[in-house]
Amino acid sequence: MSRFSDSVFMLTDLKLKNLKPKKKQYRVADSHGLAIEINPNGSKLWRHRYRYNNKATMMSLGSYPMISLLDARQARDINKQMLKQGINPKQEKLLSTSVNSTFLDMFNQWIDNNKDDWSSKTTKQAIQRSNNYLIPTLGNLPIEDIKPPDMRNLLLKIQDSGKLDMLRKVKGIANGIFKYSVGMGVISVNPVRDLPNDIFKKKPVKHYSTIVDPKKIAPLLEKLEQYRGSYEVKSALNIAPHVFLRPNELVGLLWSEIDFDEKLIRISPERMKMNRMHLVPMSKQIVNLFKEISKYSRGGEYVFPSPRDIEKPITPDSLRNAIRKLGIEKDEFTTHSFRSMASTRLNELGFKGDVIEMQLAHAEGNKIRGAYNHAEYLPERKKMMQDWSNYLDKLQNKTSVSPSELQQSLF
Repeated sequence: MSRFSDSVFMLTDLKLKNLKPKKKQYRVADSHGLAIEINPNGSKLWRHRYRYNNKATMMSLGSYPMISLLDARQARDINKQMLKQGINPKQEKLLSTSVNSTFLDMFNQWIDNNKDDWSSKTTKQAIQRSNNYLIPTLGNLPIEDIKPPDMRNLLLKIQDSGKLDMLRKVKGIANGIFKYSVGMGVISVNPVRDLPNDIFKKKPVKHYSTIVDPKKIAPLLEKLEQYRGSYEVKSALNIAPHVFLRPNELVGLLWSEIDFDEKLIRISPERMKMNRMHLVPMSKQIVNLFKEISKYSRGGEYVFPSPRDIEKPITPDSLRNAIRKLGIEKDEFTTHSFRSMASTRLNELGFKGDVIEMQLAHAEGNKIRGAYNHAEYLPERKKMMQDWSNYLDKLQNKTSVSPSELQQSLF
């Protein structure tokens, strides 16, 4: 990101209009801590960086072009006057209960209030989804004027487009903004809270086809080993049955995430669906596979780099296409099916459900008791992952571990 300049005005109206979105968020400085932030979705947000009690702080001043360059500079100057009086402008703004606050004003405050506690991925998604579905309709409205029928109609419009998963996510974002606004005293009623859930369609539960018959698992594994495409795709396919990762989590594996000494894969929250760090104990078989792959590494940070560009990983589509080329149909097995195959068989073999669910990195729910901890059940998970690799090898006659011995080792 660009450094902030405190000496010269860098922005003009023409420059602002010509700023184009890039793959990553970036900022262009104006002066005295004022900058414009350009997001990948094209939104442009004013930011003011200042120091309060010797601590660097950044606050939102609104979005461009709703807030003009002149308006942003005036808001920055007002902040500077507050600082001279020992007042934190950000806190003063948060405490404001002005009836003129728009939905966009409260959205920006909500983002500023939460972004330090969220991953960059979560923040980016909240901004993008709001800019796509909420702000075009609600942004300029005084937030106190937004009523339940307004939210119902907006959400039903998303439902009518068939985007049931997006409906749930946007509803959650809107609920968070209104809850925050109630808490700050800007409004007294959350217009999303009392919308009954039964007016919205439920997203159908998606069950991925899979193979759970032990007599069919071995031929599947043997087929995967026969793949004759790229080395990276073949390696990922052979590792997939052992690690229970989602396709995008698997293909994006980084060498920095693999700890050979501890025999653990540590995946950061930003790469996980549930935005929580995830640990994957590596069996001896998987450690050996990764060591073998490292011998043929072409450099770069990815374990499975694209054959065309080592700065990018292979894609989930490449795994899916490889499975189809092996003659395995969609209604028989998919890239997600490795997870359901492991879950079903491990439950049948007598492993504890909580341990299996934790290793699958599922959300907290009935099957996971107590507070979430990425290291919870780790000793049991290490044993389970080794036993599972042994079991897969046994199915292919690679080891002398029998299913009955596997079950007996659990008790």
